[in-house]
Amino acid sequence: MRKKVLGLLLVTSLAAGALIGCASKKETTPEVTSAEVSQTKEEGAAAEKEVQESAPVQKPVTVSVAYMPNYGSLWAIENAIEQGYLEEEGITVKLTEFQDGPTIIAAMESGSIDIGYIGQGAHKLCIEGQATIFALSHISNGDALIGGEGILSVEDLAGKKVAYSSGSSSEDILLNSLKKAGMTMDDIKAVDMDASAIVTAMLSGGVDACATWSPNSLKILEEMPKATKLTDNLTFSDKTVSLASWIAMPGYAKENRDVLVRFTRALFKAMDYAANDHYEETSELIAKQTAQDVKTVFEQRGDAEWLTGKVVAGGAANGEVEKYYELQKANFVESGAVGKNPAVSDYVMLDVMTEAGEY
Repeated sequence: MRKKVLGLLLVTSLAAGALIGCASKKETTPEVTSAEVSQTKEEGAAAEKEVQESAPVQKPVTVSVAYMPNYGSLWAIENAIEQGYLEEEGITVKLTEFQDGPTIIAAMESGSIDIGYIGQGAHKLCIEGQATIFALSHISNGDALIGGEGILSVEDLAGKKVAYSSGSSSEDILLNSLKKAGMTMDDIKAVDMDASAIVTAMLSGGVDACATWSPNSLKILEEMPKATKLTDNLTFSDKTVSLASWIAMPGYAKENRDVLVRFTRALFKAMDYAANDHYEETSELIAKQTAQDVKTVFEQRGDAEWLTGKVVAGGAANGEVEKYYELQKANFVESGAVGKNPAVSDYVMLDVMTEAGEY
């Protein structure tokens, strides 16, 4: 087929050259009749149509996507929708809001969600084989351990009520903070609660401190002038890295690899668009989706290192992204947060990121 197409295109090119020759050297160039020109044009059009028809056709698909109501979760997916990148891939998404990663994974296990976004804490479940990572979103700095009035250091938490949400990045930053201070959960009065309840508990004085993430952390610090941010993700940058990723169930990932590549390609294009600019535009999209005011969302733009899709794809190809996940896993293993130590390639689809970056 390729030889036939090339032959037809060559005929078109030669005919065009003949016409030019007729204009400048009528005495030496054979006359080309209008019928011959018409035939050549028809052959060229047929060749072009044959090339188009030989291109692979992407099957339209609808994907149920879980997100959390913050900038980090939505910065790429909202732009992928708004800029038409998902439409280009033949993908329609149905967005559903959740409060934390473990709940998203539970919904995926029930079959109600196909693809989900998770923060640092839920990666433990991926390491243990409950979900498969297919795309790195960004490197986060949105988690924080916050002390109420009079609590100025992690050591001051001894004997105090500290709210956190187990299985999430909230628990991770609390454990890392205590460890760095030479403390454990036994040294505090840990209060495990739903992520959405932490802000209320903190503002009402029901707890003395809390571990949470943006925008909750920003709201608490704004409404409690005497509160103190004790630690954040950057406090532990020498020991670990806080990642945010896109995931799917292992079975879904295996059966729908092409969908994941297409979805990731759209995300990567959106990340290129939003990573270094378009903060206000992105904030407006997120505010509309989450029913928050634009100012609140815009303030979250400093919560992470916003990676471009090209950077992630390149990092997946050269080993840098694998190193990120290896460092993350090593910290979980060392702390006892996970009981397994699989190869990163067992639960992270680096090949999907690499292929999706070819655009």
